Amino acid sequence: MRGMSEPAQNFGNHLLIALPSLHDPHFERSVTLICQHDADGAMGVMVNRPSDYTVGEVLQQMGITSADADLQAQVVLSGGPVHPERGFVLHEGERAWDSSLSIGDGLYLTTSRDVLEAMARGEGPQQAVVALGCAGWGAGQLEQELVDDSWLLVPNRRDVLFQLPLAQRWQAAAGSIGIDLLNHASHSGHA
Repeated sequence: MRGMSEPAQNFGNHLLIALPSLHDPHFERSVTLICQHDADGAMGVMVNRPSDYTVGEVLQQMGITSADADLQAQVVLSGGPVHPERGFVLHEGERAWDSSLSIGDGLYLTTSRDVLEAMARGEGPQQAVVALGCAGWGAGQLEQELVDDSWLLVPNRRDVLFQLPLAQRWQAAAGSIGIDLLNHASHSGHA
């Protein structure tokens, strides 16, 4: 039998936390929500890195107007090094938008303009973050990086996605399973 149709464990709707030993500048001290994971690989969005843009600037570039000052001031996240020009909206809600991927537990990732237009009108999801770019892994790559102790995988937490200040998300995500990353050895081994 060549390959597997499904990975042994599906990491979708989990937070992937970069361990202190990971020195890749794209992912150092990052927290990534895994949005999709299958035999072909994994895709996620980093949720703790600010970009140089605000939602207001992105809306303006798209020709969308909004009177919502809080929305306009919201920082757009740097979602990852893949497709950095492409917008992703990570949100809660019952409503499905034109191109929404269900992550699980009422969370969605949407790449279509209609969700941003609804947000600009004040009719969008209650909880949402906008990101430019995403992170991707080829078949088996993420599983190998987990074995290599580059990452810590933890259950998803809504406060990490939507409420906590960006600077607190890395430590808080690991703290959800009792790990203090600031005191974590830079190298960990296998027993």
